[in-house]
Amino acid sequence: MAFFGNQFSDVVEWDEFREDMIFWKWTNQEIKKGSRLIIRPGQDAIFLNNGRIEGIFEDDGDYDIESEIVPFLSTLKGFRFGFNSGMRVEVLFVNTKEFVVRWGTKNPINIPAPGMPGGMPIRANGTFQFKVTDYTTFIDKIAGIRDSYLVDEVKIRLTAVLDQLLMKWISKEGQNMFNLQANAHEIGKGILDDLNMEMMDDGMKVTGFQIMSFNYPQEIQDMINKNASIGMVGDVSKYQQISVADAMGKSSGSNTASDMAGMMMGMNIAKEMMEGQKSSGDAQNAGGNGQDAQTGSGKAPNFCPNCGEKVSGAKFCPNCGQKLA
Repeated sequence: MAFFGNQFSDVVEWDEFREDMIFWKWTNQEIKKGSRLIIRPGQDAIFLNNGRIEGIFEDDGDYDIESEIVPFLSTLKGFRFGFNSGMRVEVLFVNTKEFVVRWGTKNPINIPAPGMPGGMPIRANGTFQFKVTDYTTFIDKIAGIRDSYLVDEVKIRLTAVLDQLLMKWISKEGQNMFNLQANAHEIGKGILDDLNMEMMDDGMKVTGFQIMSFNYPQEIQDMINKNASIGMVGDVSKYQQISVADAMGKSSGSNTASDMAGMMMGMNIAKEMMEGQKSSGDAQNAGGNGQDAQTGSGKAPNFCPNCGEKVSGAKFCPNCGQKLA
């Protein structure tokens, strides 16, 4: 009797391959005589019998199952088929590529910050990568009881714990709460280690974790931008003048509160400028008056105040001897 019964040929393959699918299980009733196995690039084929791994085939190609696959199966290779039915096994096709997933916090995370009792609400986004690394554990925990597994299912699982991990590692590595991007590498590295502990139990590994950006509330971001602008301008009073001019230019169409705030700021700064100019003018006038007074007190009169004689700048009157200066 032939190894397989006289059955029609069959092809064992992942014919509806999807880039976002981690594995797909071929679950036909039996593998028939003359069946072939097709493994495409980026796939591994795992033969299962009652949930146990019989053989793992990693090289892509087109194989005759009876002559090229069965002899390498761990237990089925010694089984003598004395009936016409085929071999009843499952074939698990695994996508071997490294999956790239985009993530982002759905809700703001309140990070403890000095002077903010409720914490600072922060959002973050980035990417992470993962792949299947341990087939035995992966089949035991996931593939053994499912027919397929999608990347989105892994994403949902990992993003569910990201909020807590972000809080943990921002508190540890976020030295400057207003410039978290400077510590993004260290924060991401800590999160990567924790995610790996989470995925290891399922036979998968997170191979990379990146934080693209941290997003602050608008008022906090405005404050950060303003501080940066002050640093670039250097002169605070000049920066205030620029801010007022800018606010006046943008006042059209803005809300009443913003208009009033801009007007009050402009009035205050104008008052300060006027007071500064007045103080400067008074100082200059005081200096000039002192010079005139000194000149006046040191200059002799043209006529004698006692007798009226013309003295022409002399110190004593030539007529009456009156001291003149």
